[in-house]
Amino acid sequence: MKFFKNGIFKWIIGALVVLVFAFFGFTAEVREGESAVITRFGAVRAEVTEAGLYFKLPWPFESVTKYDARKQHTESSYLETLTKDKRNIILQSYAVWKVSDPLKYHNAVGDNAVAELRINELIINASNSVLGKYELVNVVSSDVEQLRFNEIEQTISEDVKGHALDRYGIEVYNVSIMKISLPEENLNAAFEQMSADRQKYIDQISAEGQRVASAITYQADADASDIVAEGTKEAAEIDAETQKLVAQIYAEAQAANMDLFKFILELDAVLNSVDGDTTLIVKKGEFLEGLFSKELLDMVANAQKENEALDGAEDTSNDETGA
Repeated sequence: MKFFKNGIFKWIIGALVVLVFAFFGFTAEVREGESAVITRFGAVRAEVTEAGLYFKLPWPFESVTKYDARKQHTESSYLETLTKDKRNIILQSYAVWKVSDPLKYHNAVGDNAVAELRINELIINASNSVLGKYELVNVVSSDVEQLRFNEIEQTISEDVKGHALDRYGIEVYNVSIMKISLPEENLNAAFEQMSADRQKYIDQISAEGQRVASAITYQADADASDIVAEGTKEAAEIDAETQKLVAQIYAEAQAANMDLFKFILELDAVLNSVDGDTTLIVKKGEFLEGLFSKELLDMVANAQKENEALDGAEDTSNDETGA
């Protein structure tokens, strides 16, 4: 009771309140993902880029301005610009950025709304400058060889990065084109260009097909020629073998019976000298006698009689077997 009556408790409470106000008045907390600028009567005294607890004089002597140091996303406004071949094109881009230099950002920008406005201006200026060096087919085309889209994006991004860091203390990670469209008056030109690119591709495929077809035809002709040549060679070999066999047969016939061989040759000569339209008129029994000797005729007659006798014997044998 004496403790409360003496007012000691009141003094303790008062001291704690003073300490709390002193703590918040003389310190500034910067959290992760933040940066800050400490100003004294409006002039910058220090910039803070690391999280922690920092000493400062209480207001109105000093104040702390904090900024979001995390990566941020900003979309540009729609831009209608001209390409190198005087074609209008409409595009919208986006940028990923963060506050890299708090002091420069504080003096040149001050808040995120102004920062987004400045980044938008940089994107528009860079897009106008870069796209003016490229033709429409480098942006919109079905021909991959003519497209320079990645190159255009990279050039715009590098241009914006340099100016944003130097002027505003903003680090831009990348600038990318998110939308591309064409004014209505340029749609026909774009479609015609795409149609021409597609026709070029079709012509290339057709030419390649014709080349392959020609190669196949040439190979087929070469194979056919080889087959014909091989067939001709084999036919010649067969003919030569046949002639060889015929000559061998003639030689054997000549060796067996010289007179019969001569008779067959003379008979072949008579048959080869006439055709179906030839009519010979001779006396009965005088035609062969006028051409061949009597001995040869008798030899042929005897041979015919022997053949007839053999045929009759075979017929008799067949009849007995059948019975």
